[in-house]
Amino acid sequence: MVKTIDEIPMNNSFKALVVTEQEDGTFNRSVRDWSIDDLPDGDVLIEVHYSSLNYKDALSATGNKGVTRDFPHIPGIDAAGKVTNSDDDRFNKGDSVLVTGYDLGQNTFGGFGEYIRVPADWIVPIPEKLSMRESMILGTAGFTAAIGVHHLRHNEIYPDSGNVLVTGATGGVGSLAIAILDKLGYEVTAATGKMDQTDFLKQMGAASVIHRDEVQDKSSKPLLSGRWAGVIDTVGGIMLDTAIRQTKHNGTVACCGNVLGHELNTNVYPFILRGVTLAGMDSGNCLMDLRKELWNKLSDDWKPDNLGQLAKTCSLQELNNEIDQILDGKQVGRVLVSLRD
Repeated sequence: MVKTIDEIPMNNSFKALVVTEQEDGTFNRSVRDWSIDDLPDGDVLIEVHYSSLNYKDALSATGNKGVTRDFPHIPGIDAAGKVTNSDDDRFNKGDSVLVTGYDLGQNTFGGFGEYIRVPADWIVPIPEKLSMRESMILGTAGFTAAIGVHHLRHNEIYPDSGNVLVTGATGGVGSLAIAILDKLGYEVTAATGKMDQTDFLKQMGAASVIHRDEVQDKSSKPLLSGRWAGVIDTVGGIMLDTAIRQTKHNGTVACCGNVLGHELNTNVYPFILRGVTLAGMDSGNCLMDLRKELWNKLSDDWKPDNLGQLAKTCSLQELNNEIDQILDGKQVGRVLVSLRD
């Protein structure tokens, strides 16, 4: 890749949140200088303006080897910025682009640094109606939520079909799913253990808020009273099983989380007697055609009116505290990471 003096920092270094493994097996994270020359091979060098904090980032930042194998490492599964240099004719210097998913921030240095270098096939041009800042308030969480909404609509679950349940409602995916569904005219019930956040959830667009215990049925009943036309589940485990058993005829349950467990203990009756569809939400490796389609929708008809209310902004230097908050389960909404302001 040809690098000229006006395309990269003159000292060839940039600031990043770097996670290092210590001799005693513990991990340390600090903001320090990193070299552009030490970025991985890739087609496109991007100057990162914004990123966002996701639970997977927090796991990487604490040394979880199931997310990131080798250290030192720069986390950040989301990034939005400007193309600095490109070896691929699909992208030109100055293009506004975003990257979410694939291997970014896991085993490829990610968006918690001022530069990333990635394959061109990972990159989405930011739609004209979406700013870089807005794209990262959405980020992987908003994109994942959009996949869930896409599954509902693909299976003809529309606003007049009935109530839609969103679990893990105060998290990034949950709160954005509520906001998108509300924008499209759905009646949404938010399930949460944080009942003190009822006002926040209603501001996001929830018509009603219930305690998560209402979606944790431990009985052996194969079917429960049908309550939901559709479900977007972000937690898995017993809540996913209960939601499936509570879903009405021909309903759709879209799932993406496993905070309550990766195993699903359920039965076939919701599927063979009610025709319920269970759909997975894979944002990491979503096909590019659908990826671009959904980002275009998120920039237009699916763009929440209250998007700015969903996020607080922090700098790289302030990110450590936010990582601790999300690991402690105290984070509500989204954390936008600003690297250039």
